[in-house]
Amino acid sequence: MNRVVLLGTKGGPAIRAGGAMPTSSLLEMDGRRVVVDCGLGVTKGLVQAGMDLKTLDLIFITHLHSDHILELGPLIHTAWTTGLKTPVTVYGPPGIEAYWAGFMASVGYDNAIRVYDEGRTPLEELVTVHTYDEGAVMDAPLRVSALRVPHPPIKDAFALRFDGTKSVTFSGDTTYFPPLATFAQGSDLLVHEAMLPAGVETVIARTGLGDKLRNHLYASHTKACDVARIAAAAGVGRLVLNHLIPADDPTIGTQDWLSQVAQVWDGQADVGIDGMEIVL
Repeated sequence: MNRVVLLGTKGGPAIRAGGAMPTSSLLEMDGRRVVVDCGLGVTKGLVQAGMDLKTLDLIFITHLHSDHILELGPLIHTAWTTGLKTPVTVYGPPGIEAYWAGFMASVGYDNAIRVYDEGRTPLEELVTVHTYDEGAVMDAPLRVSALRVPHPPIKDAFALRFDGTKSVTFSGDTTYFPPLATFAQGSDLLVHEAMLPAGVETVIARTGLGDKLRNHLYASHTKACDVARIAAAAGVGRLVLNHLIPADDPTIGTQDWLSQVAQVWDGQADVGIDGMEIVL
């Protein structure tokens, strides 16, 4: 079965009681299992989605903000301690190698002990880390392409498109960016980050960070109504809002998001929640 499972749907790194987890997704298509981003909770989310961690295969990181990469190392390490013996390939933007080297250094003692005491294949022999840039990233049978998107102040932030039996595009974190519609043209599914301005002040109040955070949110993320513009211009089959800002405001419900989308686009749209399965 080809499917996408949203493992974490919250924008930003903070977690709160009863709230959503930061961003990560699972794409299963044409026999490949692809994890897209690795925010906190990705490992448990994959298990709850029915994935055997020993089958971990391919990981893509859209950019290096912590809510997209913090659990990358722990996911791979946990899969290894679960019994992973087959290769894992990680694709990430420039800087991904430094992250991986730092993580491996942090667990060097544990790794060495487990290799010696439990007979495991050294983890460094199983994991290959690649840096990618805009353009083609992987070829058939699963084709992957990347588009650099504006997410200031980060330079290397990417949308990702996966083409096989179906076509799925993940926006990554981005402000409103019309070229993304061309990139996602004809996708069966567009998973796009979304911000609701009505909830921004709640985020500011909770964090206490003031104007600096407010300016970042408006400069670096996409309002839900503008997400709908991308979906309409791209002619996608289905839109799912993800990386929600805010994701845990009790005064904001599903209809608040969908009403913004409906002003621009009348196609099928859903608001992501942790654990949501989208069958392709």
